This record gives sequence, C-alpha cells and structure tokens, in this order.
Amino acid sequence: MRWSKVFNTRKLAGSPLEAAKKIVVFGGGSFGTAMGCALARQKPDLEVVLLVRDPYLCKDINLLHENTRYLKGFKMPPNVRATTHAPEAIVGAQYAVHAVPVQSSRAFLQGIKEYLPSSVPIICVSKGLEVGSGQMMSELIPSALERKQPAVFLSGPSFAKEVMQNRPTGVVAACKDAKLARTVQALFASPTMRVNTTTDVVGVEICGALKNVLAIAAGIVEGMDLGHNALAALIAQGCSEIRWLAEKLGAKPTTMSGLSGLGDIMLTCYGDLSRNRSVGMRLGRGERLEDIIASSSQVAEGVATAGVVVGLARKYRVSLPVLTAVAQVLDNNLTAREAVFHIMNLPQIEEA
Repeated sequence: MRWSKVFNTRKLAGSPLEAAKKIVVFGGGSFGTAMGCALARQKPDLEVVLLVRDPYLCKDINLLHENTRYLKGFKMPPNVRATTHAPEAIVGAQYAVHAVPVQSSRAFLQGIKEYLPSSVPIICVSKGLEVGSGQMMSELIPSALERKQPAVFLSGPSFAKEVMQNRPTGVVAACKDAKLARTVQALFASPTMRVNTTTDVVGVEICGALKNVLAIAAGIVEGMDLGHNALAALIAQGCSEIRWLAEKLGAKPTTMSGLSGLGDIMLTCYGDLSRNRSVGMRLGRGERLEDIIASSSQVAEGVATAGVVVGLARKYRVSLPVLTAVAQVLDNNLTAREAVFHIMNLPQIEEA
C-alpha cells in the first residue's frame, strides 16, 4: 500500500479531520491523553482540550505541556490544553473522546450531560463492564445520558506510551452505524495509526473488557514462575472462554481473531506495560490486592470486571474456569496457587 497517496487524499477539504476545529477528551489518564495528542499532531490548528478533575494536573499540562502524573517525560503538542471546567471544555467541540474509567463513567456522564449536545459523537476508549449493572459502555452511555447519543467504540492493542512515541499502532472503530465508524477511522488514521472498522460493537467491547481479566490470570502465572508452557495454555483457554461468552452475547466469532480480540489479548497478556498483567504478577508473588491497588496511580479495569464476569457466566450458562478463577482470587476465596491447581485438575476434554 502506498501510504503517501492514502494520507494525501485524507487532507482534502471536507475530511473529518479538516472539518474539525475542536475535540474534547474526557479524562486526563494516559490513554485519553495519548489519543488526544495523536489527533493534535495531525493538525496543528486543531484545539484539543482535556477535561480533567485535578487542578494540579491541569496546571502542569498547561504550563509544562506534559501529563506529569501518567505520561511523565512525554511532551504534548502545543495545541493540547487542559481545563477542569466542563462547559468550557465541551462548547464548540465536534467530537468527544471518552477516556474515563468505566466504574466512574456513569457519574461523570450524568454530570456533563446538560453541556454535551446530543449530536456530538462520543468516541469511547474505555474498556470494561460496570459493576452492579453489568453493562458495556455501549449500554452505559445512553443509560447515563438518558438519551440516544452517537457513539463509536475504539479498541485494539495500543499502549499509551507507544502512541505517544508515534510508534505503529492498529485499532478498530466499532459502531452499528458503519458511516460513523468510517468517519472516526478517517479522523484517527495516520501514517502510524491504522484504524479498521466493524459493526460488531458487542464483540469489540466484550473482548476489550475480558482481555483485562485474562491478563490478570496471565500475570499470576508469571508471578508464580510457572513457565512458558503454562502461560501459553492459560491464554489459549482464556481466549476460548472469551469467544464462548462473546458468541452467547451475539458477537461475531471473527471479531475474536482481529485487532480488538486476539491482538489486544496478546498485548495485554504479554506486554510489560500492561497494568492488569502487573496486578496479576504481584498477586502471583503473594502481595495483597489492597496493597497493589493502593500503590498504583492507574486503574486496572480487570479487577472490577472480573466480578461481573462471574454473573455473566451464570446468566448465560457458560463455563469460564480461568476468568471466574481470577474473581475468586481477587475476592480472597482462593489463593493463586489453589486457583492454578483447580484449573489444572479440570476434566480432560476433546478440544472444540
């Protein structure tokens, strides 16, 4: 493929990026910051505004052009700024990138819904399932806003630090409205970011949520130093479990083999920058979950999602031994060693 022709074509008048004047990013975490910077780098006169809670972080971003809490050492483009004032951040924005952790998203969206026009598309990069309701973000967003809102769900193997380093990255834009998915594709696509599209929102969201739980399991195996054989077997089993549940929920089986499925699973289970894998490794070494969470500045979504998976397994009558074992370990019902013993002693089966 001749990338120069593709991206010269994108710069024609009328493209989503050329038409955009302002984009708001909800949340000041690492990934929201990175995606905002990715857009800002493509168009120097695009106004990218991060809506953050912490006034100290806001000040650092505006004075130092650096997210000193989550991406220390990475300079941000000059056309990225931060504010703590929701109305000012949102007014005039053509798109909103939602990067608030899932468990905080409902309260956040309820707090800003009066300022966000119902016509502004939300590009959601948050991954997980809400505790209590069990909802995916595609369900949570309209529930919290109490209205229909155009939304696209962006997922795939994409560590924030590598996006900031402008390293090659591939993601998927999922939306039931194929035209809107293509709009977001054109908005984010660049020489270093490839964006595929799909209408399988459920498949992309379930894979994005459950891969975090599987990454905790992978980290436990590594933390216990059980070897490469055990790690590969566990991840293969976990991939099957994610596919079983995703299909019960109506997802397409092919999504599992794509960027938002296998691609994201590989990155999160094997990558050194994975927060969920890191939590698992520390659990495998014998640390307490409370101490792990207290010492981390970033949210590992798999911790909350694991408990929701147990409910989904019961509701849809799907056997998910690896994913539900993670919940048992997190709830102190099993030690990491006991969980591994139980999984290894499951009935021998014919592979489907």
